[in-house]
Amino acid sequence: MHPRQTFAHQQQSIESPWSGRTRLRMLAWHFAWPLLCRWTPKPLNRWRLLVLRMFGAQIHGQPFVHQSARIQMPWNLTLHPGASLGDRANAYSLGPIEIGRGATVAQEAYLCTGTHAFDSPALNLVVGRISVGAEAFVGARAFVMPGVEIGAGAIVGACAVVTRDVAARTVVAGNPARVVQDRSSAALQHFPELVTNR
Repeated sequence: MHPRQTFAHQQQSIESPWSGRTRLRMLAWHFAWPLLCRWTPKPLNRWRLLVLRMFGAQIHGQPFVHQSARIQMPWNLTLHPGASLGDRANAYSLGPIEIGRGATVAQEAYLCTGTHAFDSPALNLVVGRISVGAEAFVGARAFVMPGVEIGAGAIVGACAVVTRDVAARTVVAGNPARVVQDRSSAALQHFPELVTNR
């Protein structure tokens, strides 16, 4: 699991954990994506990547971002070559999200980097990095919790709730997600680079 960060300066649950500058950036982004990208057809992926870069996303090579994908803070998003953020997928990037080379986050999957300190009266925001390894697949409507690392070549089944790390080249499913298969041998026949890639 990646370490989590607690926003300890929050004094009340209704208080924003963000600085005024960050809130202005979020407001600008809130209008920019619908106006500039959400209406675009699939082939205009390069344009959407350009807009994401303008708002601080780290774009490597040629990933794909669907026009209906939701990204909370693009400056916390890193996409590697061939990575895919699918139809209505939600990158709730209050903290960093990294999607590795050739990895897929399928339709309506939710990568949630934020939660709360429920043992505190202020319910302080807590964020944790999410990373999706090379050639991994996060199925439709899966929910990934803050701090989770999904290993290279792993598969997360549809509607799974991932609360802990997923080892490379394993298949997990259910709520909470549990290992249902080891795909090491089959995966390596098709993706030998998974031995070293993340």
